[in-house]
Amino acid sequence: MVGSRQRPDGRPETVGRVRVALGLASAAVAVTLCVVLVDKYVLRAEWWQVRHTVTGAPVTPQSEMGPPPGPLAVSWEHTTQTHHGSVAGYDGVAYQVAQGQVVTASGRGIEVRDARTGKGRWSYRRSGWTLLGWTSTRSRLAAYFERDGDRADRVLVAFDALSGGLLWRREGELPAAVSRTTLRWPAGSDVLLTTDDKRRTLYGVSAVTGNRIWRLALPRGCRLFESGAHPSDGREALAALGLDCRQEGRHRSRLLAVDPAKGVVRWDRRLGSRESPEVSMLDGVTLASDGTALRAFDGDGRQFGVWNGDGVCGDLMCPGVLARDRLVVVYHPDGADSGDTRMEAVNVPSGRVEWRRDVPAYAALAQAGGKVFALRPRLSERLLPAGVDIVEPADGHTTTAPAPFSMDPDLSGVRPWLAAAGGLLYAAVPQAAPRPDGAARLVVLRGGLTGTGPAELGGVPEAAWPDACALLTKPDLAAARMTDYVAEPSGASAGSVSLPRPVSCTYEPPRKKPRKKDPHEKRESPGPEPSTTGSVAPGPSESPSKSSSKSSSKSPSKSPSESPSKGSEEDGEPDLTVRGLTVSVRWVAESDPEASRMLDALQATQAQARRRHDIGADEAYEIGPTAGMIALRVGRYVVVVEASRPPGAAARLARSVAYRLHNPS
Repeated sequence: MVGSRQRPDGRPETVGRVRVALGLASAAVAVTLCVVLVDKYVLRAEWWQVRHTVTGAPVTPQSEMGPPPGPLAVSWEHTTQTHHGSVAGYDGVAYQVAQGQVVTASGRGIEVRDARTGKGRWSYRRSGWTLLGWTSTRSRLAAYFERDGDRADRVLVAFDALSGGLLWRREGELPAAVSRTTLRWPAGSDVLLTTDDKRRTLYGVSAVTGNRIWRLALPRGCRLFESGAHPSDGREALAALGLDCRQEGRHRSRLLAVDPAKGVVRWDRRLGSRESPEVSMLDGVTLASDGTALRAFDGDGRQFGVWNGDGVCGDLMCPGVLARDRLVVVYHPDGADSGDTRMEAVNVPSGRVEWRRDVPAYAALAQAGGKVFALRPRLSERLLPAGVDIVEPADGHTTTAPAPFSMDPDLSGVRPWLAAAGGLLYAAVPQAAPRPDGAARLVVLRGGLTGTGPAELGGVPEAAWPDACALLTKPDLAAARMTDYVAEPSGASAGSVSLPRPVSCTYEPPRKKPRKKDPHEKRESPGPEPSTTGSVAPGPSESPSKSSSKSSSKSPSKSPSESPSKGSEEDGEPDLTVRGLTVSVRWVAESDPEASRMLDALQATQAQARRRHDIGADEAYEIGPTAGMIALRVGRYVVVVEASRPPGAAARLARSVAYRLHNPS
């Protein structure tokens, strides 16, 4: 008889081992379950990651009408900071005006405001996630988020566009052809366009339920571009997407037009290069720029316009709008100077060019009420504000008004954007502040009060502009050791109005007059004279000029043509000669608050700007890495003083300018 070993309490030892094993297994299961539950209900829980606000307030739709010609005033404005997420290139800010609302999309999330008042309506953000795409169709809006540091963890969220209420949330879905510039991807007819990881298939996802309703395989050898500045665009009835197609061993881009409601191809066109095209879709017209040409297609895919040239659109998509069956487009003519810009109106049914003219480098276009609104970065080369041109699409006739803000289109963060609705004009421009990441500033403009002066100057009479050369008097120049400096004035014009006085004054050192020869001075012999002091005539390898320079360098006397600054540097003394001095009247506003807003807009576009309280002006900023530029405001005058050297010269002279503006003679 064989028996098992007994414990002191009488229990078999094998039973204890089983219980220990079961206990360890139970503990492992419990730990695993806790990890899963914590990951699902804590780490990935919506209740702490999501910040979601909704609204029940009604909104009033807007008419398709912009402001009337004339001065413009700020109705409201809002700044959105740039968000740098884990995915490079998707750090822009984009806008849309629709259904009486302004939608702002950035890496931080979605923010929706009342288009008339700017009051917030609803918003959605996810902590630890970055918004990399958004789209809208009818009364639905969808946003695509990826978890920071884990691109495989993604989610698509749909909302009611008016209230912000959550409709559905779907994980793993990938939007089709998101634009890095606008963060938009195509949607229409309550259908969102998505794709698979290989980007070779299109799916139609219902914006109402989140379910897939159709599937479309892309042409053989073609796939969606993985990224692009603007590789796709869409309207309710049609979506256009750029394709990267490999055929006969070569890559070529194509443009595919799809019906979002049915998932069928409407038309397919080959383009001219292997680059990702820039695609822009208007009401019934599709524009595509691929680095070789800008092409225009009608609703059936018929090409009715083409503008050839590798720089026809520059670095961005050519601005274009559709007004009264006319495509109005801005482009750079092929073969012209790089800065030349032309606006052209093309009749869509016939393809005939109705008019064309040279224009400023418009940064954005919009149309409403049969008018075309064009945003120009500068009202004039020497003036501070941006400008808005109102263009008649029938003949190109233009009226100009200053925009009450300053802009630098080369700043990153937002592509300059323009829209018109409800008698308002919406303009978005990049700015460098808050530093270092910058932001996008949305400025909403309405028609301003008509002043006694021309609309091109914001209603300010031409006589109110001071003479830039009179802001520094002779005592001011003498105190800066500039007694003999020569003033070179420069004028400016805005639209058809020319200012009667100089708006800029540059001070140049006096030109040295040649020394008059003394008639009694003994004329030197042209040739070398024999000498017994050991002087040597120039040899064959030494030119007479070098010999003379050597002999003159031994002389303690200075040449009459030698500059005083050079002599003082050689003597070890600091150079106090002012160089590069320019005084510019950049703007005269209708009121002090408007001038203050203009100065604030100027400093907000600068990478480095510091407030100065010792200039004696109402407001002043030191701009740039050195103290070589001072921008100041006295009353309604905005003036910039520049001096490249010596350090501190610009600030000293700016104090004199501020005093002169406070105490006009």
